[in-house]
Formats: sequence, structure tokens, C-alpha cells
Amino acid sequence: WKMGILTAVLGIWFSSSLVKADSKAVTTSLTTKWSSTPLLLETKEGQEKFWNFVEASENIKTAEHDGNDYSSYQEMLKVACQTLSPLQQNLLKFSLSLRSYSATVQAFQQIAADESPPEGCTLFFVVHGEKTCEFDSLGDLLQTAADRPKPFLFKGDHKHPASRPEGPVVVLYAQVGSAQFYSHHRRLVAKAEAGEITYVLRHYVANPSKEKVYLSGYGVELAIKSTEYKAKDDTQVKGTDVNATVIDENDPIDEVQGFLFGKLRQLYPDLSEELKELRKHLVESTNEMAPLKVWQLQDLSFQTAARILAAPPVDALMVMKDLSQNFPTKARAITKTVVSSELRAEIEENQKYFKGTLGLQPGDSALFINGLLIDLDTQDIFSLIDVLRNEARVMEGLHSLGIEGLSLHNVLKLNIQPSDSDYAVDIRSPAISWINNLEVDSRYNSWPSSVQELLRPTFPGVIRQIRKNFHNFVLIVDPTHETTAELLNVAEMFFSNHIPLRIGLVFVVNDSEDVDGLQDPGVALLRTYNYVAQEMDNNYAFQTVMSIYNKVKTGDQLKVAHVVSVLEKQYPYVEVSSILGIDSAYDQNRKAARAYYEQTGVGPVPVVLFNGMPFQKDQLDPDDLETVTMHKILETTSIFQRAVYLGELSNDQDVVEYIMNQPNVVPRINSRILRSDREYLDLTGMNNHFVDDFARFTTLDSKDKTAAVANSMTYLTKKGNICDDSFVRPVTFWIVGDFDKPSGRQLLYDAIKHQKSSNNVRISMINNPSEDPNSQNTVVAKAIWAALQTQTSNNAKNFITKMAKEETVKALEAGADILEFAVGGMDTNTFKEAFDSPQVDFVLSHAVYCRDVLKLKKGQRAVISNGRIIGPLEDGEMFNQDDFHLLENIILKTSGQKIKSQIQQLGFEEDLASDLVMKVDALLSAQPKGEARIEYHFFEERYSAVKLRPKEGETYFDVVAIVDPVTRDAQRLAPLLLVLNQLINMNLRVFMNCQSKLSDMPLKSFYRYVLEPEISFTAENNFAPGPIAKFLDMPQSPLFTLNLNTPESWMVESVRTPYDLDNIFLEEVDGVVAAEYELEYLLLEGHCYDITTGQPPRGLQFTLGTSASPVLVDTIVMANL
Repeated sequence: WKMGILTAVLGIWFSSSLVKADSKAVTTSLTTKWSSTPLLLETKEGQEKFWNFVEASENIKTAEHDGNDYSSYQEMLKVACQTLSPLQQNLLKFSLSLRSYSATVQAFQQIAADESPPEGCTLFFVVHGEKTCEFDSLGDLLQTAADRPKPFLFKGDHKHPASRPEGPVVVLYAQVGSAQFYSHHRRLVAKAEAGEITYVLRHYVANPSKEKVYLSGYGVELAIKSTEYKAKDDTQVKGTDVNATVIDENDPIDEVQGFLFGKLRQLYPDLSEELKELRKHLVESTNEMAPLKVWQLQDLSFQTAARILAAPPVDALMVMKDLSQNFPTKARAITKTVVSSELRAEIEENQKYFKGTLGLQPGDSALFINGLLIDLDTQDIFSLIDVLRNEARVMEGLHSLGIEGLSLHNVLKLNIQPSDSDYAVDIRSPAISWINNLEVDSRYNSWPSSVQELLRPTFPGVIRQIRKNFHNFVLIVDPTHETTAELLNVAEMFFSNHIPLRIGLVFVVNDSEDVDGLQDPGVALLRTYNYVAQEMDNNYAFQTVMSIYNKVKTGDQLKVAHVVSVLEKQYPYVEVSSILGIDSAYDQNRKAARAYYEQTGVGPVPVVLFNGMPFQKDQLDPDDLETVTMHKILETTSIFQRAVYLGELSNDQDVVEYIMNQPNVVPRINSRILRSDREYLDLTGMNNHFVDDFARFTTLDSKDKTAAVANSMTYLTKKGNICDDSFVRPVTFWIVGDFDKPSGRQLLYDAIKHQKSSNNVRISMINNPSEDPNSQNTVVAKAIWAALQTQTSNNAKNFITKMAKEETVKALEAGADILEFAVGGMDTNTFKEAFDSPQVDFVLSHAVYCRDVLKLKKGQRAVISNGRIIGPLEDGEMFNQDDFHLLENIILKTSGQKIKSQIQQLGFEEDLASDLVMKVDALLSAQPKGEARIEYHFFEERYSAVKLRPKEGETYFDVVAIVDPVTRDAQRLAPLLLVLNQLINMNLRVFMNCQSKLSDMPLKSFYRYVLEPEISFTAENNFAPGPIAKFLDMPQSPLFTLNLNTPESWMVESVRTPYDLDNIFLEEVDGVVAAEYELEYLLLEGHCYDITTGQPPRGLQFTLGTSASPVLVDTIVMANL
């Protein structure tokens, strides 16, 4: 009966007399200025294991050899995808479709051109500026290489991992995959492995293709032009020479006036000609766009949403793409759609959530991938693929660790990025002597005391005087230092001018037991300060200190005589020696002050802390210090204002306690620990290998070596009431060093000492021997290993603590038996058996691991905390108990505690849970720093959302789109989501965010987004001409203008078309308007500042050139007025 209905429709149509019009179309393509680069080279650039792929691609037959692009492409993918997951394979295909790495390959081609390649050579070598095509000539060039400067190596250069850094640099310019390449490559690898050279490979195509690279990832708009001012081009067009076969009959839906022609063609292939004619008639009958009445426009957004949501979920995105991209011709039919009250009510309820949590108004759009906001206006497809790659790496890593589904997304949402803010030390130490207190001193009684005063309006730049210790200024000084007087003068100026600063002093002086203040001016000043403070108060003591420094002439140093003269004048009745002498009773804080200074690690004196944050050295100049401090007061005031407004800081809270409880406050400042550029191990590998099988260990790659080391670890933990093995410890330290050397033992000893005070930490060791290991020079390492393998955690810890002490090692060197140091409860028989074993495989494996993965030299020390490599530590560099405490604190605050609570909810066995916290921390922390993930909540998704569920049992992306279907964003978003649906497994929800009461046509343009998930081929298995935008079956009466929406950094221009693209009138066009654009320039954006003032300069001159011609072009960038 369906066949009967279709026949009837066709019959009715054929019986009507119609005027036929030819179908008109507009096509747009965008190419590069450079030649098309070989896909094999682009694939290599997209590979993390570049050199493995170079080796594996030797047998790939290129299209030049067998003339078939498709088979060559598939063969190349087969090699590239050997170690890739299906998701990563899809992303690689997508990258190749976008030609993401073509520019990188072309950059190498330009570098090669700058070297002036020798004529007639398909490849060539460059050794410190000298070139040759013959491998046999390389020896002579290497002998004289030391006389010439080494070449500059770029960030993207491919340096062979076996290269010797000190060796001469040989740069091979060649096309990987070419016949000549592999013989030369193998000989260079042999030289690199022998330690003779540094081998660098750069791409060079001797005979570039005549084709250009077809680009994608941009939008094309065909806008209907206002004809209020007629400005048509009346030039006669001659010989368009355009291939007009662009009618796309492969669209799987192809909906016209409710008929799904894609489905009809599948169901009735024998009626293809009749269907083609019917489609043509329907298109022509709808293409002429009669204007709509205002009342018809009002509900268009809701009606379009209803039309989309009425389609089956699998087709809804295609319908949205069709309706939004061809809206001017679809609008009249959409006005007949009925909007249900449930749909309207749900959209309006959801809009309250959009506005409250995301700040979106009706009609706004947003796209979230795993909670990350993708800004459709600023992020192009290339940055999006970077996001997808990073997310895929993390998600697959979590999946491999056994975390799946909703649990995976809960872990992913954890915000564990290290803080960008400056770190501060705790200023609540009794070692700091405060000279004033804004909250209790009578001199501040007239000031208001409520924190709400912060919210009172004032003129910009006015410093608020409030009786709260919001701003704390601490001077850590050596009284004898030449700059101390100037710094104290600044503090005195702040104090006397009633600046709302609480000022504290820390005098760092000699802390010996029997120091004499009559001999040491620093100690004399401190004891005088303490005496006056006890007799009067800290404020008066500070004034006395200022009187003493007033006696010191500019350029002179403080002397005992200066102190004595002031003391005798102010207190003539007191015996000076009783205050300053060895037996002085006024010695408070002398040792505590130095201990505080050393414990905080703030660097050389003088140091100025503002709310615990140290100022930079260049800010301590007295003239700058005043300005910097006032700026800091204004800056932190805004932070406190926000805290008060949000209710985080109230009147009854101690302000200093609030400041010191912020996440940027640490017990000690160590730049190595606090630095923002951090390196992490990949701990996501899962295997059954161990370090005691050295032969197998050497064959593993870096990821599997790390997994084998992790598998082999036995940990020391604090013994407490809780059973050692059934407690999740969120901090794991691997101590790396040569434990047969004092420096390695000291690092281990400090780690164990710290661990005794913390139940959050577990420790294990990696030995990095200073010399080739044997059973004689690894006594301590073997003893530690044997104890870890054979003893309980507590006994092993006590025994290893003994092994880390120098007296133990001296006794062993003197001939003492190892069992003399056994601790109570040890199983000495199994220990002795393990210790006496001649096997040192574990040390050999550790040594290889330190060299290949940790990149350490022999004997170098390092600390690995939850996968983060801190090191190599320099010889003599201190990393003590306080540093381990700081490291633990930072891990607990930023990541450890959050991950631990998530892992505990998953119900893993407790012995695996600590391992899992370590591995997840390393994985999440290694992510590039970006915006925090956004939590979103919606009222309901029953009627107003398109939902596509992910495939079961696989890792999936959580994708949420919020869109008004009659906006430009919908025109871009629909095709993007369709491509993503082919690339990734995703849980997709598209929420409609419609506008009501429209008074104007919401979309007055046709739109195409040029994007393909994979490279396409012709029926003859050759590469298709490239992605192009096609506007088919266009209405002929309007006047159109063509615009390209490309990424911000692309400058494109039209290079070939016989028509005026600003005024396209299809009635006067024969067939197809083909517009060809070319990428002319790539724009680089940035900013600069004057290194002396830190301010932007008035202008900047750029010169661009090559090493041979340094100045080819120049330009001046002027500062904006």
C-alpha cells in the first residue's frame, strides 16, 4: 500500500503542468599556498612514538609505487594504528582529514630550502653548516665539525633517542618512505647508538606535489543581501570552466517538505528517476521565499525545536543541520508546526537553570565536553581536537586502571590543578614580634571594626581603615645588613602614617649558645629590643631600634657602640652588660627567629612578607617597596571584599586564621617543589613484569618499564593503631639515589623521619648506582631490597632506618656482619638468603630505569611524589624533612585527599587503593592546565532535549550542547556534533534554548560547515578533490553575498572565480558558481613589554627573514592610543 501512495503522489505531480527551472548551486573551496605534503609524513608528525613509526613504515607502499591512494592510505593506517586504541585511531584519521600536520611538514620543507639543497639530490646531510649528499663524505665533515658552531635545533625537531648530546649534530633532510632513506637512516642510527653523533631528522620532499592542500574546519555563509541599494555586477561572464556535477544525492536523509528522499531512494531504488523529478519540483516550489507575517515569526524558534525533537534521535542532528543551514527556504513550512505545552514549559524551566548556573540567556549557545566549556567563537577545530586528544588520554588511562562509567566522570571532574597563586608561609609563629595590632591597639579605636565596611563604596584607590588585621607586613632582617635601616624606615613610615598594616619583625642573628652581645651588634640590637619590649611595649622597642639606626651613617654598618649609646641615654641606671652580655635574660626569640627563617626557606635576607607571601628581590628597593605594598593592599582588599560578599568571611572570624587557611599557604617555600612546570610519569601501564628480570625489563618501553617498577615496589608505612595494609595512603614517595653513598642515604633517612610523623605517606626506593653495579658495591642497596622483600613493613622500616645511618655503613665497611644490625622480630634466615643471592638484576633494572625514563645521570638523586619527578637534585642540594612535609601538604591539598575520597567510594581492595590514588594523581595532574570543569544541572530533559546514548561497556565522552536552533551557532554546532558522533563514543544531550516573540527573521543566510571525519576517496580509489562547501538547489531570485568564517589566525582571499562574490544573482548564472579561496597568511598574535619598566612599549619593530637573509621584510607595530 505504501508503494500505491508513492505512485499516486508521483502521478499527481506528473499530471500537473509545471515550468521547469534548472537547479543552481554555489561551491566554495579553500586551499593553501604550499604544495600538498605526503600523508605519510603528516602521520609521523601525529605520532608520539615517532621513531618507532619511522622504523615500522619501511614496507609501506606509497601511491607512487602502485598507483592506488586508498591502499597506500590503509597500509599506512595499519602501521600507525598498531599501538592505538580505536578512539585514538579515529582521532588520527580526523587529524589527517584536517591536514593538521601539513603546516609542520611544510615548515621543515622551508628550513631545508633555507639550507639550499645540493642539486640532483633526493636527500642530503648537514653537519654544522656543511652539506653533502654522500654518506661516505660524512666522516670528513664530522672530523672538522668541532671547528664550526652547532646548528640551532627547533622545538619540533626529531632527535634520535640514542643520540649523544655532546656529539656533533648530523641533520638528515629526507623523505621518510623514499627508496634511499632507510639505508642512510640505519647507518646514522648505528653511529648515534655508538655515541658518535647527535642524529636529527627533518622532512624534505625533493619533488613536491603540484596539488595544493584542501583545508577544512571553516564555515561558508551565503547571506541574502538587502536590495534597498542595488549594486549588481553587470560584467558579462565568459567561460566559467567549472565542473558542475555537484548535486549531492548521497545525503542519508535529504528532507524536502516532509519527504525523506534519502530513505525513499533506499526503499524504492527502481523509482530513482521519478523521485529525482519529484524532489526537483518540491525544491522549486519552496525555494521562492515569500516574506512571512510578523505573527508567523513569533514562535519560529520553538517551532523549529519541535520539528527537530519530533524526528527519531538518530536523525535529529541531521534535521537540525538541514533546518538551520537552509532556514530561509524552510521557514514557511516550519510555521505550520504545533508546539506542545509540555515542550514549551520544559524549555522555559530549563532556561532558569541555564541563566542561574551558566549565565546563558534565551537564544544563547554553549558546548561542554566532559564539563569543559568549548567557546564556539574563539576555539577552532584544531584546538578542539587537542581537547579531544587530552581527554581521550586521561579517560583511557582511567579506564585501564579499572575506573569506568559514571565513576570515571566523577574522577575526571576533580579540580586538582596546582594553584597559580603565589605561595605564602605561615606567619602565626611566635618567632615574629608584632609592633602593632590593629584589632586591639588604642590608636586605632576610631576606626570601624566590622568586615562589612569593606563593602561600603569609596573612591577608587582609597585604602580602607578598618580595625581588622587584613594586611600583615613582616620584615625578616639581619640587623647588620646594609639595607636593614632603609627597610625599617619604610615600616616606620607605614606605622606613623596610620596605614592599616600589622607590622612584624624577625631579627636573624647568631644563634650560638654563648654569643656575647657586647661583641656581636646583631645580638646586641635583638637583646635591646627584647629589654625595651619587656619594660614598655613592642611599639616603644621598635622606636628604640629606629633611634639606634639613626646613629648609623649612610653606607656604614651597625656597630655595638651604636646600640650602647642609645641604651645608656634612655636607661642610664641600667647595667648595659646585664642586657647585652652572654648571660642576658633578654634572649627571647634569638634561636626561634633563625629557626623560623631557615624552616620557611624564604631565601637570603632581607625578606619582606605580605600576608606570608615573599616579595621579589627587585621589589625591596625602598622606593619601590612603598608602592608595591600599597598596590598589594588594594589588590588583597578586593579579595577580602569578595569573601565577605559570599559569606566566606564574617565578623566573628579571626582574619589572620582565615588568611592562613587558604590553599596557597605552605609550611616551607621550596622553588623546586612549588614550580608550575612539572613532569609526571605515565603510571597507566598494566603488565605482569618485574624489575628482578633484567633481560625482559630492558625490552620494555618507558610506560611498561614504569609499570614493572610500580609492580615491584614494597612500601614502608607508619605503624599505628590502624593495620598497615588496610589504610589508604594518598601520598607515595619513591626515593631515588645511590644508597651506597652518603647523599642517597641522607635523602632516604629524611624521608623516613618525615614518614614517622604522618600516616598519609608510604615510601619505597629506587637505587641509582654511581658506578656499574656488582655484589660488592651495592651492599646497602641489597640489604634494603632484601629487607623489603622478606620482612614485614614495620621490621623493614626499622632495619632500613639503621641502614641509612652513617655509623652502620662504617661498621659494615670495617667488616661487621649485616645481621648485627637486625632488629627485633626480623626473620633473619630469609633475609640472609635474599641478601647473599648473587643476583643484582633489580639494581641493574633500576639503573636502566633511572637513565632511560627518569633521565638521571649515574648516582643522581630525585624524589618521585605520586608520579611527579622532582629532580635531579644537585650535589649538595638539601631536601630535608621540612621539604617532604611541604610536598605532602601540597599533594593533600591539591589532589591527594580528593582522589582518595573518590577511590574509597569505588570499593577497591585497600592494598590496591593507595596504588590507585598514586596512579590517578599522576594522570590527572599531568593534564595541561586549563579552565575548571563546569558542573551543570537541568530541570528536565524529557521533551526538550535530543539524546544519544553511548555504546555500552566503552569509554564515553559526556557532551552537552545548549542551542537555539535558529541561530548561527546552530548552523555550526549541528554539523560539528554529527562529525563528533562518528569520531567518539558520546553521551550526547542537546538542550533547546529557544527565544519567544521574535519580530524579525532570525536567520537570513544559508550556511555550510566544511568538516569531514576522514579523508574521502573516489570510486577509482584515488583521493577525492578535497572538502568543499556545496549550496545546492538554491533559490534564484535573491541577491546573495558569500562570506567565509575561518579561524581567527587565517587570512584568506578569493583567487579564482568569474563572478562577483558580493553580488551573486543565480537567475543570471548558468549552473554553478565555484568560488576558490587561498590561505594567504597565518597571523601570530602576542604582546610585549619593556624589560626595564614592565610596561608595554610605545611600539615594536619586527624583522622576518632566514639565516641566510636575516631581514627580508619588516613591520612596525604601534601601541594603541
